[in-house]
Amino acid sequence: SSRATGSRHDGPRKVPTMMPPQPNDAHLVETELATQTTFEGRLLVIRTDRIRLPDGAEAAREYVSHPGAALIVPVLPDGRFVLERQYRYPVRRVMLEFPAGKIDPGEKSLATAQRELREEAGYTAGKWSSLGTIHPEIGYSDEFIDVYEATDLVHVGQALDDGEFLEIVTMTEEELLVTYDCGGFTDGKSIAAYFAWKRRRG
Repeated sequence: SSRATGSRHDGPRKVPTMMPPQPNDAHLVETELATQTTFEGRLLVIRTDRIRLPDGAEAAREYVSHPGAALIVPVLPDGRFVLERQYRYPVRRVMLEFPAGKIDPGEKSLATAQRELREEAGYTAGKWSSLGTIHPEIGYSDEFIDVYEATDLVHVGQALDDGEFLEIVTMTEEELLVTYDCGGFTDGKSIAAYFAWKRRRG
């Protein structure tokens, strides 16, 4: 869901990553010298950092600071995916996507996934499997998204936030791919999550 929560950071935040920096990456690494919050809204924080480049020169980096999110690939017993259709104002269109939501302060990403699946899609899951972590907007945001597969689903009904409007649909893998081919499935995080799910399937 898109609920707003506090997202102030007092200093540099460690961003989860699937693979640590490699020993020979020193010639690529930029070092933070100072950080400043230049905008803080209900949902997003914009930071401007002064950094040192690998050659010793200084530069500025402006980016959106995000608390992270969890995304769920829910799979019904017959193999169909559970997806959402909702209007996304920035792109002015209804988007097809997997359930996902922002991590609340102090919350583990799995708990976020379980909460979002219940609230948005109206399902609980008997089995959860990690599909890894993605970084969807590395050019201008530190956001990470932990991806989970949810199976053994039980429908319990939605519990949407006030002002949240979405439609639940189910699709076979073939139907999802046809929708992608037709330009109807363009949400980057959901496409990456499908790839992660497919990779685990071999």
